[in-house]
Amino acid sequence: PGVILVLLFSYGPMAGLAIAFKDFSPADGIFRSPWTGWSNFAFLLELTDLFQVLRNTVYIASMKIIGGLVAPIVMALLLNEVRHRFVKRSVQTIIYLPHFLSWIILGGILVDILSPSEGIVNRLLGAFGVKPIFFLGDERWFPYVAVVSDVWKEFGFATIIYLAALTGINPSLYEAAVVDGANRWKQTFHVTLPGMMPIIVLMVTLSLGNVLNAGFDQVFNLANPLVYESGDILDTLIYRIAFNDAQYGVATAVGLFKSVVSFLLISVSYW
Repeated sequence: PGVILVLLFSYGPMAGLAIAFKDFSPADGIFRSPWTGWSNFAFLLELTDLFQVLRNTVYIASMKIIGGLVAPIVMALLLNEVRHRFVKRSVQTIIYLPHFLSWIILGGILVDILSPSEGIVNRLLGAFGVKPIFFLGDERWFPYVAVVSDVWKEFGFATIIYLAALTGINPSLYEAAVVDGANRWKQTFHVTLPGMMPIIVLMVTLSLGNVLNAGFDQVFNLANPLVYESGDILDTLIYRIAFNDAQYGVATAVGLFKSVVSFLLISVSYW
């Protein structure tokens, strides 16, 4: 069944990449639409905002990869030091819950929390004399809001993976470190982190393929024209070209370009 699902939803749709080389019309379909060669790619390179969007995508995705690596490692190390099982399990469950919520729900929550007039964040800042900040309407703040909110949503899932890695470390290594006079910090740096390193390397390797995936669901629900200069990404550009401008060939060309670059990055990272 797994192979059938992959063939249907991963390999089957690849036939639609022919649209990138056609003047596609839904009325004519893929087979009857005329071929245009590389004209869609030529038009793509002439888009004035393409490289700005590409830069935004790489920047936001890279920050998410770094934050998504550091935050769960730190949380796993902290939870590993908690000896009260009920507290440990409770915190683990609480930080894991946002992973199951869609960005439709979280987007509405963030809009309310970050509202410049009624949001709790700006109310707290106002208590310290800070002027209200339009987090979702200011191009300077939007990339950081996207990164922080994505890390908050997903780091609980990765934390569980690192906690599992911690259980595989031989306890006798800690005993030997104590005998040698190592305190908790030295045990962390010389026993715990080296023991986690194989999983850390694996997670980093797997995440490199997502350097052009800045999170369509999140950006689509949070972004607006005010922040396009710093918050527009390849996926949202593809969406607008395809469904707002009905230029399906150009949108497919952008998607194919993204897939080729991602494939090269995955190949290099695996190598």
